[in-house]
Amino acid sequence: MSWAMQCQSCLPWGSWTQLHRSLPGSRGTRSVYLCAASVPGATGSYLLRKILCASSISLCRGCVHYQGGSQKYSVQASSSRHGLSQLRNVASSDAIKKHQKSLSAWFSHQPNEERQFGPSFSLDAVHVDPVIRESSLEEILKPSPDLTIQNQLQQPCSQIISLQNLFDVDACGRQVKNVVLYGTVGTGKSTLIKKMVVDWCHGRLPRFELVIPFSCEDLSHSHASISLRRLITKKYQHLRDVVPMLGTSNLKVLFILNGLERLNLDFRLAGTELCCDPNEPVPPSAIVVNLLRKYLLPEASIIVTTRPSAVRRIPGKYVGRYAEICGFSDTNLQKLYFQMRLRQPGCSGEDSAGSSSGEQENLVEMLSRNLERHNQISAACFLPSYCWLVCTTLHFLYFTRTVPPSQTLTGIYTSFLRLNFSGEVLDSTDPTNISMMKYVAKMVGKLAYEGVMSRKTCFSEDDLQQCFEVEMKTESELNLLEVFRSDVFRFFLTPCVQPGKEHTFVFTIPAMQEYLAALYVVLGEKKTLAQRVGKELSEVIGKVSEDVAVILSIISKVLPLRFLPVLFNLLKIFPRYFSRLSGKDRDTIAHTMAEELFKEEDYYNDDVLDQINSSILGVEGPMRHPDEAPDDEVFELFPIFMGGILSRRNRAILEQLGCSIKNLAAFEIAKAMKKTVIRNSRKGLPPSELMDYLFFLHEFQNERFTAEAIRSLRTVNLSSVKMTPLKCSVLASVMGTTCHEVEELNLTSCNLDTSSLRILFPVLLRCKALHLQLNSLGSDACKEIRDLLLHDKCVVSNLRLANNPVGEQGALYLAEALAGNRSLTYLSLLHTALGDQGTEVIAQHLAKNQRLQELNLGYNSLTDTAALHVVEVAKKHATLDKVHLYFNDISEDGKRALHGLRMDRDGVRALVFLTAGTDVSEYWANILNVVQRNLPFWDRERVRQHLALILQDLESSRRQTANPWRKAKFLRVESEVKKMLGKLQHGTL
Repeated sequence: MSWAMQCQSCLPWGSWTQLHRSLPGSRGTRSVYLCAASVPGATGSYLLRKILCASSISLCRGCVHYQGGSQKYSVQASSSRHGLSQLRNVASSDAIKKHQKSLSAWFSHQPNEERQFGPSFSLDAVHVDPVIRESSLEEILKPSPDLTIQNQLQQPCSQIISLQNLFDVDACGRQVKNVVLYGTVGTGKSTLIKKMVVDWCHGRLPRFELVIPFSCEDLSHSHASISLRRLITKKYQHLRDVVPMLGTSNLKVLFILNGLERLNLDFRLAGTELCCDPNEPVPPSAIVVNLLRKYLLPEASIIVTTRPSAVRRIPGKYVGRYAEICGFSDTNLQKLYFQMRLRQPGCSGEDSAGSSSGEQENLVEMLSRNLERHNQISAACFLPSYCWLVCTTLHFLYFTRTVPPSQTLTGIYTSFLRLNFSGEVLDSTDPTNISMMKYVAKMVGKLAYEGVMSRKTCFSEDDLQQCFEVEMKTESELNLLEVFRSDVFRFFLTPCVQPGKEHTFVFTIPAMQEYLAALYVVLGEKKTLAQRVGKELSEVIGKVSEDVAVILSIISKVLPLRFLPVLFNLLKIFPRYFSRLSGKDRDTIAHTMAEELFKEEDYYNDDVLDQINSSILGVEGPMRHPDEAPDDEVFELFPIFMGGILSRRNRAILEQLGCSIKNLAAFEIAKAMKKTVIRNSRKGLPPSELMDYLFFLHEFQNERFTAEAIRSLRTVNLSSVKMTPLKCSVLASVMGTTCHEVEELNLTSCNLDTSSLRILFPVLLRCKALHLQLNSLGSDACKEIRDLLLHDKCVVSNLRLANNPVGEQGALYLAEALAGNRSLTYLSLLHTALGDQGTEVIAQHLAKNQRLQELNLGYNSLTDTAALHVVEVAKKHATLDKVHLYFNDISEDGKRALHGLRMDRDGVRALVFLTAGTDVSEYWANILNVVQRNLPFWDRERVRQHLALILQDLESSRRQTANPWRKAKFLRVESEVKKMLGKLQHGTL
């Protein structure tokens, strides 16, 4: 935490000037113009390291090695003018142009994770400048202020400095040559450097005639001596004609040293000798030290990027200016970033014209409103990396329309960590050389896991000390902890914004707590002391036993002693015993996953995808009162992330981060899961929990396991789950692992549209009973349903389309489907706005159908003509024996005509009213149940009128019968209708 809030603690301007020292070789004044442009994001650090490291391979193919003769450095004016003339000739030559073209190609390259934002997105075209604050060594060394959200967001600061002013003269009028640009992980250092290089390549840094970027990670892997000139031509072959000018002219060159924390620099003369000759071979670290000393190429400008913990490795006398990159400390910058990202043409995919562009605008608006509320997301987006994560997650939630989805949520978080931590070592000076992500998984993962188990998201200082410091025993461990607090802590933990909890901490993004907890468990870090000691002893004894076994086998041939085989077997017992314990540990992981996945207290929450959406965009409506008790914390992503981390792709990425999960371990965990997860899934799950289970199977990315799990699901009930394109894609992908028929798929009130039906088409073909009520499916959707019913592999026998605006055009498509379908036996078109014309079209095509047995046309404003026509067609139909016509505009004459139908004579029964002559209809309960279920979606006044007519009809029929048994039945039905009318009038139904 020591540097978590550096960007807010501003010292007076005068305090900065006391730290400067005169730099050798710097004289006069010089103004440098830099275009302030960067696109802070999670992709910067990882990609920049790859670019700088890979350029040494790509750019030096076919390189002609430079054999330079020694040239003495001259400071005479005539030589300078001559050198400047030569430089101008070189600058206009192909060498500089090729160098710029090569750098531009490398530094403009975007990783796959960026391509989802559309082809128009590029680092050169779209960028948002992070806040840069001028600092000082005194300020860096002093204790940090309290880490609270008030100190973090939108605090006025008089020491803000723009990128183009970094090399301006200091307060004493001295020219600044060396700039140290530092910031914690995720603030956008590397992206800023990338943008600077691209600007120079495109001519937007005219005062620098040559820019030479180096990756300190790349330099740290080379220990052989090499000259500066040879190093440059090795990395950038196009500069072989320019390099001889270094040191012989007033060359305006800028060296960029990215990631200085990867180098162990020694500025003592005893450790690094002085070197002013660019042709003299020395270790790469010595080149960097002498460049910063201004002993080598004193006229060159240098910008160094590093993490806060490594700033002190450069003595203050060699630094002209310290600048801290503070990310997006202003919410207006956050809004600008989201607008540029989410409004990119093509961001929503190929079908993105029209409604998708409106959806993009809606997302930007909701996100802006949530930021204005100063919600927790404002604190998260203080780091540009998390702005990238928010945009990527929203793109995944709203614009995924492929089957299977091109990525997983776990994959997004794993890639996010790779882009920020790949290749990062926590402290290059520590002999353990532990990877930063491995340390985070061990330390922060423990805190995250304990929070999940205790259902806690806020952590006090005592919680942090208990988790981080209780096991610190050595100097090395304390040093690593200090580096973590300085460089990484703020990336994962941020001050809480809730009133009364300002001095507690929460995870920057709520889902990150669950991801790290899952990683902690899957990596096997959740062990008791006995398990840890036993594992170490097992490994040691296992290695020793191999050597001893060889010796015993030799001795046994010379001295045939009977006890030797016994001793040999005893040596093997200990490793075998603990290998069994490790197997039980994997059983425990599978059991934890199943227990958390099917936790009954979470059964009636929103599904996890809706929870993530709400955490980013907020919840519309009145804000919660501060005194109101908060809802219980939910951690339903925790088991889903556990499954996702075990997928092959995510394990490969985590391997790059130093977090190894062996194939055998993943196999054994999956094997143990079959006993727990699949067995628990056979129990009846509420719709939202079933959606979570399907999402878990998608994240797990194990096709064999998923197929076995899906075969046990014969009924899939997702009613009232908002089926976004992503959820439809997940459902189609998971169900697509098998070919078995589904007995029932319930998608009632799921916000389906035409595109949803198109995504789900392969799944719908295999469903016998298909519930699509209450989905606003119009004529376009009916066209998709027609294609579904006419498909030769369609097995749908029961189709319910009630309460959808089918209309007359939709009726035409459905009529065509009825004429050619061979599987459908039940069709419900209750309350679908058919009207007489739509019903007539259906009646005309009924004759060609040979399978339909029941047709529901209730509540469609049918008159006598249409109703009687349907019944006449039904009389001649081979299988149709029941037609529902209740709640239509049928007259008394029409009612009497329909009452006269007899099943034994006409072969069809019409359900119109609750009466059948002087008796109660045997279907009265069914009709009232249909009314009660659909009442929330029907016109209540019209329903009240129909119920009043039904009541009058019941009373009239009761008076006409003398049978006491029938009178009793009439009275019972009348009481049910009266109850419904009473509740309807009082608004309680």
